Amino acid sequence: MERIVILTGAGISRESGLDTFRDEGGIWSQVRLEDVCTPEGFMRNPEMVDDFYNRRRLELKNVTPNAAHSALAELEKAYGENRDDAFLLVTQNIDDLHERAGSGNVVHMHGELLHLRCLACGATPKWEGPCTRETPCPECGEKTLRPNVVWFGEMPLHMERIMQAIGLCDIFVAIGTSATVYPAAGFAEQAADHAHTVELNLVPTGNAELFDEVSYGPATQVVPRFVRDRLAAQA
Repeated sequence: MERIVILTGAGISRESGLDTFRDEGGIWSQVRLEDVCTPEGFMRNPEMVDDFYNRRRLELKNVTPNAAHSALAELEKAYGENRDDAFLLVTQNIDDLHERAGSGNVVHMHGELLHLRCLACGATPKWEGPCTRETPCPECGEKTLRPNVVWFGEMPLHMERIMQAIGLCDIFVAIGTSATVYPAAGFAEQAADHAHTVELNLVPTGNAELFDEVSYGPATQVVPRFVRDRLAAQA
């Protein structure tokens, strides 16, 4: 069984109704990233940061996985029947739509919206409601919680596992990502020397030449079509 690594970005969740960050009219056109997505912004005004992520959690409750999320869960099920390490879904997204669609082998390289991180004890409790400066950590009781999200200037999570999987994969698929933020922007280049590379996106990205196979259009169309083709090839 071949090994496949999937990388997803904000484009896969757009059709579920979640705002993207970089597109015209996206979140960064409404708020300064320096204020809500950097350690310095959190130090200056933690209440603003808490409010920003509280609103993101509330927004997440009102959306559901779409056909693209469901198709990837179906693909994982087919690949995972024979070997656990045959499929890895790496997401830049902090939402939980992949898990809610049924995906299990998911790595959130930029953290998770529905988890907090305690700066005192390091705990990362699951958290679905609002968080304020008065919210105590459920593990140690200290009021030192922050979003468990990777901010600009911080190191992405699970990089050793991700790089190992990309180095061993036979197929690498990038879905709904702008391919402009490193290290994720370099994943396709790393995979290109040994794996079949695929880009599924709304429009071509800046490194489209790295991909052996491309398909452009809404994620709810191009991702299920790709999955159907892969499953047919495996049959």
